[in-house]
Amino acid sequence: MDNGGGSSEAAAQPLEWKFSQVFGERTAGEEVQEVDIISAIEFDKSGDHLATGDRGGRVVLFERTDTRDNGGQRRDLEMMDYSMSRHPEFRYKTEFQSHEPEFDYLKSLEIEEKINKIRWCQSANSALYLLSTNDKTIKLWKVQEKKVKKVFDWNVHPEKAAGNGPIFGSHVSAIPKSYMANGGCGERNFGCASNDSSFPPGGVSSLRLPVVTSQETNLVAGCRRIYAHAHDYHINSISNNSDGETFISADDLRINLWNLEISNQSFNIVDVKPANMEDLTEVITSAEFHPTHCNMLAYSSSKGSIRLIDMRQSALCDTHSKLFEEQEAPGSRSFFTEIIASISDIKFARNGRHILSRDYMTLKLWDINMDSGPVATFQVHEHLRPKLCDLYENDSIFDKFECCLSGDGGRVATGSYSNLFRVFGCSEGSAESTTLEASKNPMRRQVQTPSRPSRPLGSLSGVVRRVKGADNSALDANGNAFDFSMKLLHLAWHPSENSIACAASNSLYMYYA
Repeated sequence: MDNGGGSSEAAAQPLEWKFSQVFGERTAGEEVQEVDIISAIEFDKSGDHLATGDRGGRVVLFERTDTRDNGGQRRDLEMMDYSMSRHPEFRYKTEFQSHEPEFDYLKSLEIEEKINKIRWCQSANSALYLLSTNDKTIKLWKVQEKKVKKVFDWNVHPEKAAGNGPIFGSHVSAIPKSYMANGGCGERNFGCASNDSSFPPGGVSSLRLPVVTSQETNLVAGCRRIYAHAHDYHINSISNNSDGETFISADDLRINLWNLEISNQSFNIVDVKPANMEDLTEVITSAEFHPTHCNMLAYSSSKGSIRLIDMRQSALCDTHSKLFEEQEAPGSRSFFTEIIASISDIKFARNGRHILSRDYMTLKLWDINMDSGPVATFQVHEHLRPKLCDLYENDSIFDKFECCLSGDGGRVATGSYSNLFRVFGCSEGSAESTTLEASKNPMRRQVQTPSRPSRPLGSLSGVVRRVKGADNSALDANGNAFDFSMKLLHLAWHPSENSIACAASNSLYMYYA
C-alpha cells in the first residue's frame, strides 16, 4: 500500500510511545465539572498550534515551544526527517469563550454551548484563524497579538505639576497672564481657536500632556463571522476546503457549502431528507473535504457507507461518484448490526489516496480507487461483542469515537474505554498494535481515580447513562476491567511527527514516539 510518505521499512518497526505532557490533570478527590470535559481537538497544518474545545463552549489554544533554536528562529520542520524522534513541548497560549447557551423560542429547544468541532483556517499577518461550531452556529475567530496602549508618564515631574489642576478642564489660572494678554483667548472664550499660534517665551511650562506608550502585548480573540440559521438538525462536522475560501458544514440530513467571507448565505449541496420522514433509513454522520482536490468531498452514513462526491457534476450532489461499503456476511445480521455499523468519524489521509473510518467495533482503511471493500480492517472492540446487550442498555453503544492518521499515512489511531487509545500500523506486512492509557501520568504517584458527577439523563446519544443494576464493566482481551464511564473519544495526530494529543475527560494528554 502506498503510504504517501515515509518508507515502509521505517513504518514496519513498531513505535515506542512515551508520555510527554498533560494539561488540566485532576488532583485526588477532585470532581470534574461537566463544562470542563473536552469535546474537540485539532492541530493546525504546521503542528505548531493545538486547539481544544469543551462542553462549556470554550476554546483553549496551545503553542509549540521546542521548534525554536537558540537564536529564536523557527526550525524548518519540512526539511526534517519525519521519523526523527523529538520531544514535543506545548504551552498554554490563550483561551476564549466561543459559544454561549441559547434557546430557540420557535422550537422551544435549548441549544448547548458545547463545541462539536474545531477547524484551523489559513493564518495571515501573524494572526491565527479558526472555525468552531456547536449544534447550530459556526463562528470564525481571529486570534492575534495587540499592543496595549497605556498612559506611561507625564511630561512634567509630579512635584512640579502640583497645583496644575486636573488633566481635562484645567483652570485658566494655569495659563500665564502674559499669554492671556498677548493675543491668547480671553477667559470667557477659553478653548477657542485663535489665529495667533504664538506661545510665550520658553513655552507654557505648566501644560501637562500624557505620554502614551505601547510596551505590552496581549492576545486578543475576536469573532469575525457568524454562520447561523442554516441547519435544522445538529451540526456534526465542519471541514475547510483546500482552496482556502470555502468550507462545508454537515448535519444529519444536509451538507451546506459556505464562503468564509459570506456569513448570511450558504448553498445546500447534499440533501438526503426524504419527502416522507417515515421513509428515512440513514443519516449523515461525518463529512470532510479532500485535502488537495477542492471539488471532492466524502461523507459517511449511519448505515456504514462512505460516499465520495464531485461538486463539478451538479449543483446538488445527491448522486455520488463512488460508494464504499463492506458487504454484510450471510447469517451475521442481528439487532445490533446497524447500530455498530454506523460510522462515527472519517478522515482523509494527507495524500488524499485513503480514507479512514471508525465504527463502533473497528477501524477501516479505504482506497478511493478501490470501492470493493476496505484495504485493511483493525479490530478495536471485538472483545466487547458478547457485551453488546449491556452496552445498549447503558447507551455506550452510541458513543462516537474519532480516528486519525499519521502524517505519512503509515499508522492509524483511535480511542476506547478506560481512557485507552490504540495505534495500528497499516503499511504492508505490519502487525503493529499498541494500546496506551491516557490517564496514566508517570510523573506523579498514582492515586485512585475519583468518581465523576452524574449526568442528566435527558442528554442525547453519545452519553453514558449509569443504569442502576446494569453491569458497567467488561474485560478486555488482557483480562482488565473496562470502565465505560471513562472513554477517550477525541484525539488528533500531529501533521508531520509521531505525536498524539488525546482527551480524557477534562485532561489533555500528549504522547510522542
